[in-house]
Amino acid sequence: MGTMEDLCVTECTRCPKLVESRSRIVNGTGPEDADVLFVGEGPGAQEDEQGEPFVGRSGSVLDEQLRTVGLDRETVRITNCVRCRPPENRDPTKKELENCRGYLETEIDRLEPDVIVTLGKVPTEHLLDRSVSVTKEAGSVEEVRIEGTPRRLLICVHPAATLYDRSQEETFADAIQRAAELADVDGSEGGQTRLDGF
Repeated sequence: MGTMEDLCVTECTRCPKLVESRSRIVNGTGPEDADVLFVGEGPGAQEDEQGEPFVGRSGSVLDEQLRTVGLDRETVRITNCVRCRPPENRDPTKKELENCRGYLETEIDRLEPDVIVTLGKVPTEHLLDRSVSVTKEAGSVEEVRIEGTPRRLLICVHPAATLYDRSQEETFADAIQRAAELADVDGSEGGQTRLDGF
């Protein structure tokens, strides 16, 4: 079995527009035994500059909320649907998402997280393959098959949503709390199987 280092994409030219707009490929960060995997949409300007996902303002919001529920950046894994910054921070296209999907699925398969937390509309719809009203469905858990294996997916609003709409703060906090519970962060439940506790 390989390591997470094997998952670092160092060269990829599948999406010409993204190759043009990126300054680097931004791979996932975090331990290879993390119980929680956060999946965002794609790198923004600061992520592209620093080579890490979620390092801008929304990253600070995420970090703060993680600490509140007893998690921190060192114990979770954070990645994106696409690993290169789309021009002008636009949403990745369907084709770009598909081009990068294999990297994401391999990362999930290798990590075997207790819960996948999708941050915002793009990663949620991408992995569930349906339309999603994230603000209405935030905090709900669904089973999704990745590489043939059932995984728990928790829908969450994007941390940036809390910066533009204060009413989303509680929705975001509740979803992160639920992620911590599903991953059994305090260790009180022990030995739960992957798909109970829906």
